[in-house]
Amino acid sequence: MHVLDDAGDLSPRAQAFLQRTGSRATGEKPRLPSDYLRVPDRTGRLVSPPRELVVRREWFAARFGGLRYNLRRSVFIGGDRHETVRQWRYDLLDRVRPEHSGWSFEWYGEHVSSPVFYLVHTDGRFGVSAGGPFLDVSPSINHLIDSHALMDEVADWEPVPASSLEPWVPYSDADARLQELTAGLVLVAEASGPCEQWWYSDERVVRVCRKWTDEQPRPTSVMVWIRNA
Repeated sequence: MHVLDDAGDLSPRAQAFLQRTGSRATGEKPRLPSDYLRVPDRTGRLVSPPRELVVRREWFAARFGGLRYNLRRSVFIGGDRHETVRQWRYDLLDRVRPEHSGWSFEWYGEHVSSPVFYLVHTDGRFGVSAGGPFLDVSPSINHLIDSHALMDEVADWEPVPASSLEPWVPYSDADARLQELTAGLVLVAEASGPCEQWWYSDERVVRVCRKWTDEQPRPTSVMVWIRNA
């Protein structure tokens, strides 16, 4: 069942977010069912798609296909507060990739010129690729939507200037700074995973995430918002 018809596996925050801004596109062009595709294996040879790929890709189409929502985001850049609104589109695309383990398939993602491809792994993870390996972002699409619901919520809050830890900050200093920033906050488990964590209180929200880059180790970005008085 489509997520807009039954969002019961999402948090109340994410459900309210989809109710407010979500819609489902109609009149989409017919697509070739996944089991009729020919996909490249690890040698580049075109083969029939494995069952796990067919099941996960068709599940994505049934559960999220055509989903649209506008995501607000507030940041502090160059001494000024900026708010952007970008649409996210949950439409399957044709690209399929063999990964180190399992497979991934491409979908549209954010409606913006982007240096990355938006992917779903056959184990359910959401990730991206900058032309190289699969980069983990969220444990699942549900986690992604919950993180977007939080990002939209804090768009009304005040972003903290220079809250990002620069890539050259030593890890020991970064860990100490993160402990200070997240002290007294609660981890939002439904929006968090190994590569992105959200920490929440009624007065402050902290987002810690690995940047979408092939650089190893992936630099850490930290964003902080404070609720307006």
